[in-house]
Amino acid sequence: MTSGTPELSRSSCKVAALAGGVGGARLAGGLAQVLQPENLTVIVNTGDDFEHLGLKICPDLDTVCYTLAGLANPVTGWGRSGDTWQALETLSRLGGPSWFRLGDHDLGLHLERTRRLRAGETLSQVTRHFCQSFGIQAQVLPMSDDLVATWVHSDAGTLAFQDYFVRRKCQPRVSGFFFEGAENAQPAPGVLEAVAGADLVVLCPSNPWVSLDPILAVPGVRAAVQRRPCVGVSPIIGGKTIKGPAAKMFTELGLESSALSVASHYQDLLMGFVIDQTDQALSGAIAALGMAVCATDTIMNTPQKRAWLAKEVIEFSLALVGKPSSTQTAEEENRSAAKHR
Repeated sequence: MTSGTPELSRSSCKVAALAGGVGGARLAGGLAQVLQPENLTVIVNTGDDFEHLGLKICPDLDTVCYTLAGLANPVTGWGRSGDTWQALETLSRLGGPSWFRLGDHDLGLHLERTRRLRAGETLSQVTRHFCQSFGIQAQVLPMSDDLVATWVHSDAGTLAFQDYFVRRKCQPRVSGFFFEGAENAQPAPGVLEAVAGADLVVLCPSNPWVSLDPILAVPGVRAAVQRRPCVGVSPIIGGKTIKGPAAKMFTELGLESSALSVASHYQDLLMGFVIDQTDQALSGAIAALGMAVCATDTIMNTPQKRAWLAKEVIEFSLALVGKPSSTQTAEEENRSAAKHR
C-alpha cells in the first residue's frame, strides 16, 4: 500500500453489488446496513422484466427495492409485506390471466412505472424516483435501460423466462439460456462508473444463469468487473438452494450442483469466494481455481444475519486486497486470516 494512503475501513469501502432474486436482494439489504449509503450501488438484473396485463413488470428491481425499503414480504422474500389480492381475485373471477400474482400495492407500483415509461422517462429515472419515494439512500440501477429478455431453452421448447419460472414453476428441463437484445444494449447510466469506482465488486448469492449472467452479458460490464477486486457469494448450500431453480439448472446442464460449480462459473472474475460452512470440504477444490475461500454461515433469514454476512464478505475482501479494516483489532485480524486460509 502506498505510504500516506488511508486504509479502507468497512464503512468507507465503496461497493458495487450485482444482484437479482431474493438472495441477491437480501445481501444487498445487508450491505446497506453496514455501508455508508453513498458507498453502495446495487446493479440489478432486468433480463426477467416483461409485460403483463399491459404493464411493465420488473421483478428483480422491485424485490431489491422492497427489501432495501423494508417493505418486502418476509415469508416469500418477494412482493409487498401485508399486501392484499382483491384486484387479482377479480381478474381471476373474470377469466383473466392470474398466473403471475400481483398484489394490490404491487399493482400500483407497476401502474405508475408504466405510466412514467410511456411518458418518456427511462427505467433508470423511474427507479431513481421510486427509491426516493421509498426512502432508499443507496443507489439502485437497472443493468440497462434497453430491453434485454431472458429466454430458456428447454425440453418444452424455448420459453420466456417468466413462462418457465412462474407459469410452469421451473418444471421443464433446461438446456441453455439466451439473452435477447443483450448484444446491442447499453449499460444504464452510472453502471460502468459505479463498477470502475468501486473498491470491491460483490456478486451476490443470485442465480448465476438467469440473475447475474444477464448483467454480465451487457457490453462492457464483464470487462469492467474483471478490472476490479471481485468476490462472490455462493447461492448453493449443500447442493441445494434456499430459493429458486439454480441447483436444478446446474444438474440439468450436466454440472454438479455445488458451490464449486458456482465458483468455476465465475473463475475469470473472482479473487475470493464465500461459501456456507456446510460446504467447507470444498474449500481446497475452490482454492485450486485460483481464488481465496471464506467458509461461514451464509443463511440470511433475519435482517441481523444479512448484516452479519455483509460484514463478513467485506472484511474477507479487504483482507485479500491487503487493506485490512481499521475497525478490526489485531486479534480479530488473526482470527479472520486463519478462517480464510
